[in-house]
This record gives sequence, C-alpha cells and structure tokens, in this order.
Amino acid sequence: MTQSNGENQVPRDRFQLLRQGIQNRSNRAKKRVQNITKDDVKGFLTRNAFVLLTIVAVTVGIILGFGLRPYKMSYREVVYFSFPGELLMRMLQMLVLPLLVSSLITGMAALDSRASGKMGARAVVYYMTTTVIAVFIGIVMVLIIHPGKGGKDEFTRRDKIEQVSPADAFLDLIRNMFPPNIVQACTQQFKTTYGKRVVHVRVTVNDSFFNLTNGTHVLSREEVIPVLGTVNSINALGLVVFSMGFGLIIGSMKEQGQPLRDFFDCLNEAIMRLVAIIMWYAPVGIMFLIAGKIVEMDDITQMGSQLAMYTITVIVGLSIHALVVLPTLYFLVTRKNPVVFIGGLLQALITAIGTSSSSATLPITFKCLEENNGIDKRVTRFVLPVGATINMDGTALYEALAAIFIAQVNNMEMNFGQILTISITATAASIGAAGIPQAGLVTMVIVLTSVGLPTDDITLIIAVDWFLDRLRTTTNVLGDSIGAGIVAHLSRHELEGTGTDGQTDNSVVEEKDKTYQLIPINNEHDNDKTADGDSNM
Repeated sequence: MTQSNGENQVPRDRFQLLRQGIQNRSNRAKKRVQNITKDDVKGFLTRNAFVLLTIVAVTVGIILGFGLRPYKMSYREVVYFSFPGELLMRMLQMLVLPLLVSSLITGMAALDSRASGKMGARAVVYYMTTTVIAVFIGIVMVLIIHPGKGGKDEFTRRDKIEQVSPADAFLDLIRNMFPPNIVQACTQQFKTTYGKRVVHVRVTVNDSFFNLTNGTHVLSREEVIPVLGTVNSINALGLVVFSMGFGLIIGSMKEQGQPLRDFFDCLNEAIMRLVAIIMWYAPVGIMFLIAGKIVEMDDITQMGSQLAMYTITVIVGLSIHALVVLPTLYFLVTRKNPVVFIGGLLQALITAIGTSSSSATLPITFKCLEENNGIDKRVTRFVLPVGATINMDGTALYEALAAIFIAQVNNMEMNFGQILTISITATAASIGAAGIPQAGLVTMVIVLTSVGLPTDDITLIIAVDWFLDRLRTTTNVLGDSIGAGIVAHLSRHELEGTGTDGQTDNSVVEEKDKTYQLIPINNEHDNDKTADGDSNM
C-alpha cells in the first residue's frame, strides 16, 4: 500500500510542479504587460515601422483591388492606377545592377581563396540540397492530390507559346555566363530565337517517276534554324561570373588592389543608403502593385475545379517547403530559432509578394539580413547575389508540379523514367530562370519538351500564374536568406580569421587603439579557444 501511495504521489507532484510553472509564467507575463510604458510602445513601433507599414499596405491593397473590380476598369485606367507600383519596380531594378556587382566584388575581395572556396562549396551544397528537396515535394504533392484528373474539357484557353529547344536553352545558359561585352550584359542577355531559311537541293532525275524531265533540277524547301538573338534584361548570370572572378583577382592583388576595393566598397555602401530611402516608399508601391494585379485578373468564379485544385496543390507544396523544410534545415545546422530569423525578413518577404521578382527584392533582402539578423556583410555580399541568380527553390517546385499536372490533364501516365527526367530538367531549368516576374513560364517550355508534353498547354495555367508567381518568389527569397544564415554559421571560424577588409587578426591586434573587438591573447591555447567560440556574425 505504501508503495502504491508513493507511485500516485509522484504524478501528483509532477502535475503540481507543471501547474506552478504555468502560473509563474503567467504572472511574469502579466507583470511585463503591466510594466509596458508609452516609451516601450513607441520604441516598438519605431523599430518595426517598415514591417508594419508594409503589412498595412498589403492589406489595403487587397481591399482596394477587390473594391475596384466591380467598376470594370479599362486597360489604360489600370495602367494609370498601377503607376505608383511601377515606380517602385523601376527604383528597385535601378539598384540591382550596381548592388549586384559591387556586393559580389567586395565580398570576394574581402575573403582569401581558402575562405571563399569553403564558403562557395557550402553555398552550392545548400542550393542543390534545397532545390532537390523542393522538386521532390512538388512531384509528391501533384501525384498525391492529382489535380489534373478529368482532362481538358473545362479549359478554354488555347494560345500559342514559343517553342524552345532544351539544347538551345542550355547553350544560352552557357553563353550568358561568359558575355563577350560586359557593358551589353548590363542591359541584354542572349536568347536563341528561331527563323526560317530556304534550302536549295540539287536533284538529278533519270526517269519520269516524279513527272519531271530527265536531267538536274533544283528543289527548294524551308527549314527552321536557331538564330542567336538578345532580349532586354540584365544578364545577371554573366555579371555574377565576372564579378566573382574580378573580386578574387582584386583580393589577390593585396595593396595594389586596395583602391579598387575601396571604390566598390564605397559604391556598395552608397547603394545601401539609397535602399534605406526607397524602403520608405516601398509600402505605397506595394499597395498599388497588388491592387492593380487584383483589378486586372480574370474572374475567379470562372476558375474550373482542376485549376483550383492545381492552385491549392502549388500553395501546399510551397508552404511545406517554406514553413517546414527551410526552417528545419536552419535549426538543424545553427541550433537557433528559425522563427526569430524569419521575423527579421518580413520586409523582404512582403516586398517579394508585391514585386514578384527576387532580383528587385535583393536590395531589401540585403538590408534585412545585415541590419535585422546581423549576418556578416562578407556572407551576404557573396551568397545573396548568387542565390538570387541560381537558387530558385520555388520555381523548381512549381515547374516539376506543373509539368506533371499538364500530363494529368492530357491523360498521360508518367513512368518513373519520365518523372526522373522532369525532376532533373526542373532543377536545371530553375538555375537558368531569371529573377523577373513569371520567368518560370519561359523555362517551363524546356521541362515539357524533355518528356514530350505539349508546350501550348502552358497557357492552361497562365490564369493563376500571376498569383502563384508571387508565392514562389517569396519562397525563393526565403531560401536565399536562410542559405545566407546557414553559410554564415558554418563559415564563422573562417570569418573570425579575417577582418572586414580581409586582413588577418594580427593586423587588427596591431591597431588595438582603434578597435576593441578582440580579447587579448596570452598564448596559443587561448587563441584556439577564442577561435572555437561562437560568433555573432
């Protein structure tokens, strides 16, 4: 009996301890609320002014857009109405080129070859891992939900889409990596188009089978040929390759390269100050961008069940990747709270929703990571421009999912080999996707061609692509930002070995009158302990 009473007493004691702990936390929370002053509220509003204004802008934009839909505005009126949003896009795109070049050059020049090599390897492993996971999630979701069941009966759009050969698209990717004119790369990138030419074939006829007289005849036929052309868009991939190589060379030049490093460092700082000014206008622009898109979108009530299920499938897949996979990876690597990290990115994420462009969001992403989350500038300058160019998790997930959806609509059963081909092609195509609105539709042609699906069926999903494009852009920006956080954590020891300008710790110690960031080192053992400690970078 005594033992039985003892066993019953233990759960009661645990229950009482748990209850007491909850009460203590409740009392502490009440005290915090009671101790809040007007200064505390004012300080909170001041620190989070950008985020709060942007959230309000998104809310007002949605309400304004749906409120204006019944008035059936003409295209000209929509353009006028969306003009403040167009200004925001122009401002952000104006900063992308100098920010991308200056940040990459200064970032690479500030690192020695050993540190940059390790950081680059970690970034590439992260990019490939998250992209493969995103493609896997997209394929699993579309196979489980099966949104394309039922065929094409409910679809009415049958527009023509430009055909693109996967081989030509791959060659364009390589061409854009090495632009022959770096000035041209600032405004144009290479894109293969297709033309026709007449081919004359000389035929010798020895009988009358073709109803031709005997002798030599010239027959003419048309054939489609690839023509190397250009499109008006920043060749971000070429600028990234050039800037990384240029930055590494400047870093290896030591004192000779210092003037150039100072120039690009100063340029980068000036651009970030411009970003700080533009951020105050961002809420206004985002409000009109969202409202304008809602006003001009197709009637939602006419969306068929298949398209609605497709939209839900994409949203669920992106949500799993953005809210489960990426935060989990961040926690497993850094052992830090991912919610706090993502909270510092709200301004960039909301801007991504409004602009639908990871490149246009890049200036805001820099600001959020460096100021809110305290990520080392040497990491953001290297990881973010490269990530915004080649790391497209949301785009990869969407392309794999959309390809299988189109196969389901056409009642085509995909075997394992075809699904594997889609996954590989979607991963490669997402790397070549530009950081501009609806760039995924262009690379979708490559994915569909790889497994013999009709490319004209891309038009079936255009009706909802404007909305899904914003969600996958937000996923891309979140993936790049979390990648910067992970790379910064894994590279903290290499970063501790160099100062902000790439010099070694010894040079910083010699100028100890000017900086107080280092703890005095007594011996080699203490130095090892200091290097192994955690970093705030």
